[in-house]
Amino acid sequence: MVTPNPYRVGLIGYGLAGSVFHAPLIAGTGGLVLDTVVTANEERQAQARAEHPQARTVATADELFARAGELDLVVIASPNRTHVPLAHTALEAGLPVVVDKPLAATAAEAEALAELADRQGLLLSPFQNRRWDNDFRTLAALVADGTLGSVQRFESRFERWRPRPKGGWRESGDPAEIGGILYDLGSHLVDQALALFGPAAAVYAEADVRRPGAEADDDTFIALTHRNGVRSHLWMSATTAQLGPRFRVLGSAAGYVKYGLDPQEAALREGLRPGPGWGREPETSWGRLGAGESPLTGGGEPVPTLPGDYPAYYAAIEHALRTGAEPPVTAREAAAALRVLEAARKSAADGCTVTLEDGAK
Repeated sequence: MVTPNPYRVGLIGYGLAGSVFHAPLIAGTGGLVLDTVVTANEERQAQARAEHPQARTVATADELFARAGELDLVVIASPNRTHVPLAHTALEAGLPVVVDKPLAATAAEAEALAELADRQGLLLSPFQNRRWDNDFRTLAALVADGTLGSVQRFESRFERWRPRPKGGWRESGDPAEIGGILYDLGSHLVDQALALFGPAAAVYAEADVRRPGAEADDDTFIALTHRNGVRSHLWMSATTAQLGPRFRVLGSAAGYVKYGLDPQEAALREGLRPGPGWGREPETSWGRLGAGESPLTGGGEPVPTLPGDYPAYYAAIEHALRTGAEPPVTAREAAAALRVLEAARKSAADGCTVTLEDGAK
């Protein structure tokens, strides 16, 4: 049996997203090899060489694209404002592309990239790794098998306690930077809600800048009415002194409540790599399923949490490159989520509920 040659991957950006998420997951995926890392920061270049000695480092994306014929995939993990121009350049160069979230600032930009990828016959996929969180995988299974009955309300939170801004482009008030917590954590929360319950028909949002010196929204709430009648309430905040449940999902037959975060990001930050036992959490962290009682007073039964599986994303990318199959997340799914984020921004600014034409399908 002949082993196929691995696909050579160029990674643009070696900050948090590039060094903690993309590089380790690419390097750990059979059929992919990290060929080149782009970063102008000399310390990050040294870090990349130490962590991935087989990969070369270059300072600019132009140097990477000059070798487009030697690469098979480009991964864009640079600041948000660069996502669209770099993805456009990569697609024009004939390269499939993975882009860290958010894919773009607007749904129109995401749709334009999707159309370019279609014309070029190339893969384009946003990196929505939170679909492979342990709690989300568990909840998706409960919804799919009908354990909850008909879901009526979905509550989802990414909350943090960071009373002082850290600065940097993620917290910039410059619209060109696409900063703020709505587009950062909200990209995940909205994507998960749409993946579970389908298109949104209406959006209401509240967005605040709470912390002294902060420039962009750091405490935001979104309420979605899905076309199927499910209501999603989504909280994203850097100013939460007492954290709520990660999920509280209420159905006609039962509810599911889950506290705590998936352990994979923390493990990757500590330098751990996928292997036996990856993505598992202790029984003490399992969510609870039941009706009529609070899980904090012993109500319901513990539900074993499925293991988190971030490696599945790049395994699916490799499969799509090899076979022509659909990527694990599509650009048009990202466009649907961006329509919701745009509507949320308008709702928060105008104090109104925004109706999405055709349910943002």
